[in-house]
Amino acid sequence: MSETIHEIAEETVTKAFLISADTGEFDAERSMDELEELAETAGVEVVGRCIQKRPAYDSATCIGSGRLTELAEEAQSMEIDILIFDCELTANQTKNIENITDIRVIDRTTLILDIFAQRAVSAEGRLQVELAQQKYRLAHLAGKGVALSRLGGGIGTRGPGESKLETDRRHIRRRIEALNAELADLERRRGLRRSRRKKDNVLTAAIVGYTNVGKSTLLNALTDAGVLAENKLFATLDITSRSIELPDGRSVLLTDTVGLIRRLPHNLVEAFKSTLEEAANSDIIINVTDISADDAREQAEVTEELLKELGCDGIPRINVLNKIDKLPDPENVPEDSNTVKISAKNKTGFDRLLKCIADNLPAQSVRGKFVIPYDKSGLLNQIRIDGKIFSEEYTENGTLIDALVDNRIYYLTEEYRV
Repeated sequence: MSETIHEIAEETVTKAFLISADTGEFDAERSMDELEELAETAGVEVVGRCIQKRPAYDSATCIGSGRLTELAEEAQSMEIDILIFDCELTANQTKNIENITDIRVIDRTTLILDIFAQRAVSAEGRLQVELAQQKYRLAHLAGKGVALSRLGGGIGTRGPGESKLETDRRHIRRRIEALNAELADLERRRGLRRSRRKKDNVLTAAIVGYTNVGKSTLLNALTDAGVLAENKLFATLDITSRSIELPDGRSVLLTDTVGLIRRLPHNLVEAFKSTLEEAANSDIIINVTDISADDAREQAEVTEELLKELGCDGIPRINVLNKIDKLPDPENVPEDSNTVKISAKNKTGFDRLLKCIADNLPAQSVRGKFVIPYDKSGLLNQIRIDGKIFSEEYTENGTLIDALVDNRIYYLTEEYRV
């Protein structure tokens, strides 16, 4: 994409006006609140907003030419630099709106893509962002139409406008193919790493949830990961994994994933599937919700829908109710065997969280005390390789160990258990 909102905002304070057509498909007010957060995350100043009730989107101007003309006068008097629509506009709608208002126009998807472009750090993150951008560009290319086309058929009958359009389309399609190939190669490598982890019996936990609920703060607090954690939407987009030790002695690899929002554009979901698939391949899912948010239930539903789409139904889940410190009566919030209330910021509730993770993880090993005879040194070495020894002591009957023994070899050690 050409000049981003962020680049414009760096030069001067960019004033934005938000516009929505309320057709009754979703909660327009709540969606506009989120759009305002997105705009502020992109670095612009929101100075006004308008929700226009309509039975359906206007095919030419989204909200209707009459209302748009009124808004154009209002926006001009407020010296608005950019109009942001809370929907996905077609190329013709964008062109028509800009012609009427003489103000730059972007839609919700363009805004999200801009934020993603700012936030992606890793090579894979940047590739995924560019893929989403190129797919969006391909769908929104517009030619000059009749004005630059000629009648007739065959070689030499196309106008220069349409010829340029087809050239652009071919260029974008080639780039999309190249990006898909690069991402497929990265996904193969990720698959090999996953296979290696499974083979080595490494337990994995994926942290999922709505954007800005505190996933990165939680990962930092549990592991000192040093991941960027800001009070902004999509503060981080790249995968970060860190290992922690559970109360029963097992280690688990925690992985942070990209945050979710309402009405996340489909091409963005597709572009970030490989990141989100960490959840589908994990041993347990840690579903984080901002319990202090007014729409906490709705945020949880958005996450639940995507997890279903990824095929995560059979994976054990811990529901983490974060930001409990912001509630006036946190003791009134119930907990159960797989629901924990915490404050990632204040590092409270972590002991119960780690115990819940340990209790809900699939049993892959058994912790206990064993006296391994001295003539079974091979078994002792196998326990070291496949499990974990916390302490050992030499006795007259053999080596007394406190160990985590892998289920695959537990039958060999059962008779020596104290």
